[in-house]
Formats: sequence, C-alpha cells, structure tokens
Amino acid sequence: MADVGVSGGRPGRSPLTLAILTAIGVALIAVFLSLGVWQLQRRVWKLHLIATVEARLKAPPISAPSVASAADAYTPVTAEGRFRNDGETYVQAVTERGPGFWVLTPLITPRFTVLVNRGFVPAEKRADHNRPAGLVRVTGLIRVTEPGGAFLRSNDPVADRWYSRDVAAIAGAKRLGPVAPYFIDADATPNPGGYPVGGLTVVAFRNSHLSYALTWFALAILTLMGMVILWRRGRE
Repeated sequence: MADVGVSGGRPGRSPLTLAILTAIGVALIAVFLSLGVWQLQRRVWKLHLIATVEARLKAPPISAPSVASAADAYTPVTAEGRFRNDGETYVQAVTERGPGFWVLTPLITPRFTVLVNRGFVPAEKRADHNRPAGLVRVTGLIRVTEPGGAFLRSNDPVADRWYSRDVAAIAGAKRLGPVAPYFIDADATPNPGGYPVGGLTVVAFRNSHLSYALTWFALAILTLMGMVILWRRGRE
C-alpha cells in the first residue's frame, strides 16, 4: 500500500487577513510619506529663517519699537532712556562664562518701557555690578519673551525666583505697568567695572529636518518591502 504524502508547508493567509494587512500597510506608507514631505517643508522654512536672521544681524540697528513679535526676533535696535534700577530682576542662567544670572532692568524711554537684558553676572557679582543712574543709550537685539520658566522649573514671582525671561510676569511682579512685549539683549559694549557682561546672545537654529525626512521615507520603503513579502507568502 503506497504512503500518502503530507505537505509540511504552512497554510497561506486567508484573503480577508491579507486585505486587512494590506490596508494597514498602505495607511502606514501614506503616513510615513506625509511625515517625510512635511519635514522637507519644515527644512525649507528653517533654511529661510536662518538666512533671514543672518541678514538681519548684519543690518544697522533701528529705533526700538513699542511692539514686536516673534517675526522681529534678533532685529538690532537702539533705545534711549533711564534704567529703573529698583525694578532689576535676576534670571538664572548658564553661559560660556559659567552659571550665574541675567540682569534684566526696565528702561524708561520717552514713549514706552522695555526690559533690557543688560548681560551676565556670576553669583558673587549679583549685588555688586554697574547700575547707570543717568541717561543711557542701549544697543542690542529684540528677543521674544520666555513665558513659564525652564525645563522642570517654573518661575516663582512671589519668591522672586526666575528661570526664564518672562516679560509679562516680571513686569507684573515688579509693578512696572505696561511694558513692551519683548526684551532687548544688550550688545557687548563694556560696562564700567566689567559687569554685567553683554553680547552673549546665542543665535543657533537646530536643523535636523533632512535626517528626519529620510527616516520617514526609509520607514515607508521598509513597510512596502514587508507588504511585498506578505503578498508572496500569501500566495504560496
């Protein structure tokens, strides 16, 4: 009596299972491609931003406006007025000179009040640094307000403890009244006595969008390869 052969191969997937897995694969490919294209668009935007800011930094300073937005960030400006030293605020900072504080002082101009980041002081110079009493002229860059605080550390206006340069919160805590919705980072013009040290603005924009885009496109290709393998095995 002859032996009956038995196939050792695995049964193929049902048409319904293949259809469901194919639908999921197509959806994933569409998502990955969309994210890749979005990152390329973000890259174009970031390159334009970098070029705009670089050109802006080379431009001569203009008179400081009473109102500015994020679109005006890093615009060189000048302002004349008198510092209100009793409204001075210290914001914790870590710079190329080490840990310490930014010294933010309200500048009273004929048209408005604006906070000026006069520069950096180490902890030992917090109470011992230059405080101009007369008319001053400040040159620096428009900076966007930094609401809330730093990572895992919130500003505490009641305790006068600050981790970010939050214009509105500082103005409210110091009872400054209406102030410009931005602050000025003072340039490197030396202050008598050496402190505060200005001109420490870091202008850097992270641009990893191309690598992100390539990652999403690679995932789309891998998903497509997985679908091809699935279809081939499904027909076996």
